Amino acid sequence: MSANQHRVHAEIARPNYIATSGGVELFYRDWQPEATHGNGKTIVFVPSYSLPGDMWAYQMLPLARQGFRCIAYDRRGHGRSSDPGTGYDYDTLADDLAAVMNALDLSNVTLAGYSMGGAEAVRYLTRHGSARVARLALIASTLPMLAKTPDNPDGIDRAYVDAFQHDLMTDYPKWLADNARPFAGPDASQAMIDWIRKMALRTSHQALFACNETVSSGDFRDELRDIDVPTLIVQGDRDVSNPLELTSQRTARLIPNARLVVYEGAPHGVFLSDAARLTADIGAFASA
Repeated sequence: MSANQHRVHAEIARPNYIATSGGVELFYRDWQPEATHGNGKTIVFVPSYSLPGDMWAYQMLPLARQGFRCIAYDRRGHGRSSDPGTGYDYDTLADDLAAVMNALDLSNVTLAGYSMGGAEAVRYLTRHGSARVARLALIASTLPMLAKTPDNPDGIDRAYVDAFQHDLMTDYPKWLADNARPFAGPDASQAMIDWIRKMALRTSHQALFACNETVSSGDFRDELRDIDVPTLIVQGDRDVSNPLELTSQRTARLIPNARLVVYEGAPHGVFLSDAARLTADIGAFASA
């Protein structure tokens, strides 16, 4: 174990829950193919900011039917996981991911992270190493750095973060209603948008605020150069949450063995707007 790797102890607490060493219980789903149809490949899905692992349903179900073991978990403060009121920094969130990997004793994993989940996946690799991970898929990620600073002048101004946090503390349901359609795209059904909104509304407000601060201040520019597994990067060119030129295009230049796939006309929520294409791309990548 290298100097920058950290041991994480975890155990299965009860069915569908993993207990971390800090006493946080993480809810997870483990969809395994029938023994006769398994291909020996595992995909671990890390969800978006504000959403639980359920968001990956339209990738997990078809991929499980194709023979993949598909695992998704809820970040602390999200979904059915514990709401401990602390631990929303990237190091702790990466340790939570390590707890899932260790408790289930996973290997040869394709690690797929969406939005904030992509940054957690990268921090897992740089903090815990790639012994359990064969490939990395970054979907509409917040990487490498969102904040506007003197050495990142094209970043997002702090005023935008402050405005969102004001809405979070005063009328988050309205903010969700106003932004759901740009997130999901023009072709998403109203029922699908309502499903996403309901999941987001169940997330702890404290977790939402703290995770927003974490995302807004994250800087992975040096870290990405240390990624040592093949990496697939996917993003829509109409992503208004994480502009393509600020995020995935720069990320692809920083990761040594990365391939960028741009979905023309797609919004931030590509797991909804381009569900079948994304599923196929992840499946092909995981099968390589």
